Amino acid sequence: MPRLSRLAGQLKAESAFTVLALARALKAKGKDVVELEIGDSPFPSTPHAKAAGIAAIEANQTGYCPSMGLPEFRAAAAKSVRDEFGIDAHVENVVVASGAKPFEQYFLEALVDPGDGVLLFSPHFPTYSPNIQRRGAREVLVPLKAEHQFRPQASDVKRFLETDPKPRAIFLNSPHNPTGGVATREDLAEIANVVRGTDLVVFSDEPYCHMVWQGSHASILAEPGMLDHCVAAYTFSKSYSMSGWRMGFAVGHPGVVEAIGKLINTTASCSPPFAQQAARAAIEHDAPTRDEYMARFRRKVERLTLGLQSIDGFKVNPPAGTFYVFADVSELCRRHKITSHGLALYLLEAADDHFGVACLGGECFGEAGRGFLRFSCAEPDERIDQAVAFLPLALSRVDRIASYLKNSLVAYV
Repeated sequence: MPRLSRLAGQLKAESAFTVLALARALKAKGKDVVELEIGDSPFPSTPHAKAAGIAAIEANQTGYCPSMGLPEFRAAAAKSVRDEFGIDAHVENVVVASGAKPFEQYFLEALVDPGDGVLLFSPHFPTYSPNIQRRGAREVLVPLKAEHQFRPQASDVKRFLETDPKPRAIFLNSPHNPTGGVATREDLAEIANVVRGTDLVVFSDEPYCHMVWQGSHASILAEPGMLDHCVAAYTFSKSYSMSGWRMGFAVGHPGVVEAIGKLINTTASCSPPFAQQAARAAIEHDAPTRDEYMARFRRKVERLTLGLQSIDGFKVNPPAGTFYVFADVSELCRRHKITSHGLALYLLEAADDHFGVACLGGECFGEAGRGFLRFSCAEPDERIDQAVAFLPLALSRVDRIASYLKNSLVAYV
């Protein structure tokens, strides 16, 4: 095998997909696994999106298109964030890519230099770190705290600005994966007041913008002057159940958007035009289906939250947003001398020979997540109920836990 670069040798894959592969391998061998590990929608893509995508393919919209995206889709995307979130966006503020995730890399390449400091509120989405590493920048971790409902604090941004040798960027994620925390308008206004007039830039990751269960979604881009400091990323994966279409867009200053367009031009060329037509149709016609899906997600979140709250050793605060429940299991981890990551793998692999529950240990989202388990709600209600009923049984099998600890390389505290 050829020698890998230092970067390739050090990059780590997103843990959810690693556990997904393990869960699917166990299912292929006949094990019944309830998959609460992956953040995917269990619902079909919204109807107008599917029809428009099919129509675009039949109309032969299958070739290249502008790297920045189709003008009509960019205009529709700008109107959507203008109408919904009060962002003063127009077509020149929008650029299109394959979901929200690529914009992490494009943002860093467009605005951050090697050696710059990048503030991460942690636990954090696992691909932030490798993208910062890829750029040669430095991650600066600040813990999100349960007593603050996992909301970012402006005081931490101020401290970063005053103490870091080269403070340059902040990653915000609200509604927040994995904790379910939601930044309020007041939180974002305070952060904007710290950022405005400095050299700081913000990546605002907003894929769960329609999944807010307490209050309503707010974007820091709606704060005065923040188009000069911020790139906000949106996706169709969650709101419109279009994860496989790989479609998203970002909003920012026209100059930054143009720079990102060049990065897309020299890497992916463009996003598929038929997928853009599907996404445009979703924005313009599928809000009723989207809202129905969001209501169903909310009921799933409430169902799972209530179920987990009934289990001894689980401390669960209802999430303010997203379709994740972030359960504090630190007491159980201490009791059994097992990490939360080890506990998650035990529930999947070893708690029972024929049945398992796939979830993620909090360490998958950085050390600040240690002692937590993240559960997704992307399964039918009856499967969620099966998983909740299984957990106390699995935790009572102390002999199996001890055996797993004896043979595992990842489970010890």
